[in-house]
Amino acid sequence: MDWTTLRNEFPVTRRWAFLDHAAVAAPSERARRVLVEWADDLAENGVVAESRWLKRVEEARQLFGRLLKADPLDVAFVKNTSEGIDFVAEGFPWRPGDNVITSVDEYPSNLYPWLNLESRGVEVRRIASRGPRVEIDDLRAAMDSRTRLVSLSFAEYASGFRNDLDAVGGLCRERGISFFVDAIQGLGVLSLDVQKTPIDFLSADGHKWLLGPEGAGVFYIRRDLVDLLRPISVGWHSVVGAWDFSTIDLTLKPHAGRWENGTLNVGGVAALGASLGLLLEIGIDAIEKRVLELTDYLCESALAAGVEVFSSRLPGDRSGIVSLVVPGDVKELVRRCRAAGIVVNQRAGRLRVSPHCYNTHEEIDRLVEVLTGAG
Repeated sequence: MDWTTLRNEFPVTRRWAFLDHAAVAAPSERARRVLVEWADDLAENGVVAESRWLKRVEEARQLFGRLLKADPLDVAFVKNTSEGIDFVAEGFPWRPGDNVITSVDEYPSNLYPWLNLESRGVEVRRIASRGPRVEIDDLRAAMDSRTRLVSLSFAEYASGFRNDLDAVGGLCRERGISFFVDAIQGLGVLSLDVQKTPIDFLSADGHKWLLGPEGAGVFYIRRDLVDLLRPISVGWHSVVGAWDFSTIDLTLKPHAGRWENGTLNVGGVAALGASLGLLLEIGIDAIEKRVLELTDYLCESALAAGVEVFSSRLPGDRSGIVSLVVPGDVKELVRRCRAAGIVVNQRAGRLRVSPHCYNTHEEIDRLVEVLTGAG
């Protein structure tokens, strides 16, 4: 893959060494063009071209089917990760005394929906990490006969720890426990096959590693669990006869589509599909290999410069996120990086660096120079 030529697809590279894809990424040029085209068409023609844009939505759904190795009908579009999490948290058939297991280090989006259940008698068991790692033995020890669901991130947002979804999902399947994955920090840059990995529910926004705009994401549900969840926010688009407005028949779609309750963010979904098409052209396996190569290089360079790497770099633990322990005011360091044309971030009191496949070794060298005071 010619990674240098690929940079032409990302206007952000003209000004910035953008190493903050775990926050809000800069969309691809393809996504930008689609957003502009959609806005121009809507302004000039209104609803006239609606069918053409709805076709683009369905094309994006097909692409997500390819990404997840899933039937596209098992994918619904959502406005953000939290919406998909709430579909499960609020729709699951909880009973007082049930419990859900998660990690204390989850992003708030994957904590608050579960904590909101405590008023309904559902206990939330938050497992402490051991350094940067969430140990499966600790998850296992927290399980009992009333554990109904485990919810974890694909990769932890602050540490970059990549949860072993196969192992955790397998453990859940053995115990008859549902498994939810907040996939926002891995989807698009780490390979995932929901036919092989026992995931029951998944949600992710498109504005990070998928390189799309904010306000467009995906929700996946295993087909045989569709009737397990009580659908919330049912609307005109949730039913089989959605386009027959004069007939009222509450027959819900028999797949993930029942959670698309109304008009979607059509431009955002179409733009997200454009970026996803680019990622699939490159190949997720190739992207993962490239990103892990870049993060390995970052860790080696940081260590050589005397900077501590907090993230676990064991082969199965690595993701696109690297957490560095730096002396002094980390927020001030982020500002100094920004002044030097480098975009990074801070989480949990540490510097967080998250390159994508189009980033370069030279950009990482520039970052390390700033970290060591040489830049």
